[in-house]
Amino acid sequence: MLADRNREWFAAQNILALNLVSSPGSGKTTLLERTLRDLKEKYEMSVIEGDQETVNDAERIRATGCNAVQINTGTGCHLEAEMLASGLAQLEPPPNSILFIENVGNLVCPAMFDLGERAKVAILSITEGEDKPLKYPHMFQASELMLLNKIDLLPHLNFDIEKCIAYAHDVNPAIKVLKVSATTGEGMYEWYDWLASRSFRWSFASK
Repeated sequence: MLADRNREWFAAQNILALNLVSSPGSGKTTLLERTLRDLKEKYEMSVIEGDQETVNDAERIRATGCNAVQINTGTGCHLEAEMLASGLAQLEPPPNSILFIENVGNLVCPAMFDLGERAKVAILSITEGEDKPLKYPHMFQASELMLLNKIDLLPHLNFDIEKCIAYAHDVNPAIKVLKVSATTGEGMYEWYDWLASRSFRWSFASK
């Protein structure tokens, strides 16, 4: 299985590969940009961008100084392990690094496809409604972490944050939830601590 080969390669290279999944408009790319800028002096990082069309997001990532490869899926609604392997051949991420895989924006298809990543990270913005974990349970069941983004907008929206977290735990009792704002930076260092805790054979936090 190609996903297993990808996983074995990541393990051999000591690369922490994370599959970032969300619906369009969650702020996933903005969150990734901030992460890359905040951590660029600490870690080696690279990105594979998945979209149906355009290279817009890859250009945004490269503007941070991070190496990125764009994969366009055309009519496809998700990345697959073979696409990732092809992207890795172009990207050549260095050993002892973090690889972020920004999947195509939707909360359905990517849940079903193993790319060989260490974990799926679901990004959900508070502009989407608190019931998304119940509407798209497979995505939140498949994810190890949920980043609840755009919390800076809470004063302006009718959003029950505790209910949203409860719904996420209803479908996946083990999912960890962090409240963040990629715009203001609130909660982002909890996300960075989580990254540090998911290293393979060495501690990202000690680098």
